[in-house]
Amino acid sequence: MCGIIGVTGSPDSITVLLDGLARLEYRGYDSAGVALQVPSGLWIERSARGTESLSDLVAALDRAPGPCGAGIGHTRWATHGRPSEVNAHPHRDCTGTVAVVHNGIIENHFELAAELSASGHELVSDTDSEVLAHLIEASLADGKALVDAVRACVRSVRGSLAMVAVHSADPALLVAARRVSPLIVATTDRIGFVASDVPALLGRADVMYVLEDGQVAEVRPGEIRVVGADGEISVPVELKVDWDLTAAQKGGFDNFMLKEIHEQPAAVADTLMGRLSPGGTVLLDEMRIDDDELREVEKVFIVACGSSYHAGLVAKYAMEHWARMAVEIDIASEFRYRDPILDSRTLVVGVSQSGETLDTLQAIRYARRWNAKVLVVTNVVDSSMAREADGVFYTRAGPEIGVAATKTFLAQLVALETLSLYLAGLRGTLYPAEISDLLDSMQELPAKVASALGRSEEVFNLAAAYAASAEFFFIGRHVGYPVALEGALKLKEISYLHAEGYPAGELKHGPIALLEEGSIVVGIATRTRLWEKMMANVAEVRARGAVVVLVANEGDEETGSVGDATLWVPSTHPLFAPVLDVIPLQLFAYALARARGNDVDRPRNLAKTVTVE
Repeated sequence: MCGIIGVTGSPDSITVLLDGLARLEYRGYDSAGVALQVPSGLWIERSARGTESLSDLVAALDRAPGPCGAGIGHTRWATHGRPSEVNAHPHRDCTGTVAVVHNGIIENHFELAAELSASGHELVSDTDSEVLAHLIEASLADGKALVDAVRACVRSVRGSLAMVAVHSADPALLVAARRVSPLIVATTDRIGFVASDVPALLGRADVMYVLEDGQVAEVRPGEIRVVGADGEISVPVELKVDWDLTAAQKGGFDNFMLKEIHEQPAAVADTLMGRLSPGGTVLLDEMRIDDDELREVEKVFIVACGSSYHAGLVAKYAMEHWARMAVEIDIASEFRYRDPILDSRTLVVGVSQSGETLDTLQAIRYARRWNAKVLVVTNVVDSSMAREADGVFYTRAGPEIGVAATKTFLAQLVALETLSLYLAGLRGTLYPAEISDLLDSMQELPAKVASALGRSEEVFNLAAAYAASAEFFFIGRHVGYPVALEGALKLKEISYLHAEGYPAGELKHGPIALLEEGSIVVGIATRTRLWEKMMANVAEVRARGAVVVLVANEGDEETGSVGDATLWVPSTHPLFAPVLDVIPLQLFAYALARARGNDVDRPRNLAKTVTVE
């Protein structure tokens, strides 16, 4: 989850580091720190004041002794050890000549720390990461070069890691290593870079490369040398990047979240662009599974986390309805631990905005070990999941900096429903003309998303009326149920208010006991398959004195008359309804969070990309 940035050869390394950390704060912001090569050796500065940490570094760097050369920086999402300055990265060794930044989990750190302490090393933090600096120190003392010391360190540890080490004896060198957690290296003619994610380097690097599992890279000004796990020189894989710096900036909006909410029409349009061949066949981005093999698939598993899981729930309805395939949906962190029955006639679909979500990545790796076929829906080209899959559907939403998923969620919805049509076409459960008609309806979604966004002020005004409320219930049926879950999640993530999403028909089996006079219930009541049953559930909560806010189709006064307030959205095909129904819920959560003075881009305790289990 943490953000890593490294630079060597830049005449303005401080600016590169600070700018990179600012762009990576969505990965964690419990603390931040930098280590700089200065004439006297390594100079390290750290702060642990949450979202103020970076400002502290900016002020402190004015005190850096002399000109600064190569350096590394880190913004932390705390796992081992509470957020504090002593637990902030970079971590140093006993000599003060080695500094390390790390993202991941060192599973055997207790064992390693005990061994290091017994041999005379003094560990001062509560983190798992600090052992890396001392392991490198021990190898350097044995006469190893820094790159070999890092390789030995990687062999010693169990778990996930992306790390960068510097040593004052070789001030122009960065040594980076990766296992599971993502890491990229990059160059210009005269500068070398390391980063945990693309946005940190947009507009700075000419060429970016992905480090593979087990690889270690020596990065010098304008030069990269990669060594594989076997010790042999490796040719790094060039990363395809079609984002530009403008896409990673706020563009006149107050924050990234609002900008990205308003980018949703384009995200949906770009994800749908060019998906239909002249013959009515749906086109994916990369497919390495034979059509005949896909036709023989007997069962589909969708694995995902968070908002991606909610998108997967919608896909289950679409796949079963259109492709007539048995579909299970799993929280990725639970999938491989329940011993799912997988074989060569199983298709596993992994859904992840970043393509690096560790639980989902490990789930698809587990699936491959059982010879299942793997498809991935992701927003990042050449991400770990994309490279390991048999097929990929890219969502083309552009970089999403806000921690709470908005435009990537909508892009996942349309991608997964398009994938469902692709499978329906292969299996012959829909005619090409039917698929073409459905895709034509999908092509209308960007304009309808824009129309829903045009009602932002109405949503903001409604939210203001409920700003003092402390508890919200979201209910829906059929495809409205995943929308209810997503609406509740958005509210929890950024407003910190208690919100729960339920299948509306499940209320009477327990949750309705929580309702009391004045409880706020948000119902997804657009004209989908179970609208009449949904209206009966709304009547149940009204009878208990709940205040009812309904998401309804424009012009549907019958539905609008039932609620105390209405959030209006355009009409569409029932299975496409979640794409529109979630828009006012995003805006509602945003408005409540802003009313409470919260930083919507950097919600507490959360990070954008979860690369630890």
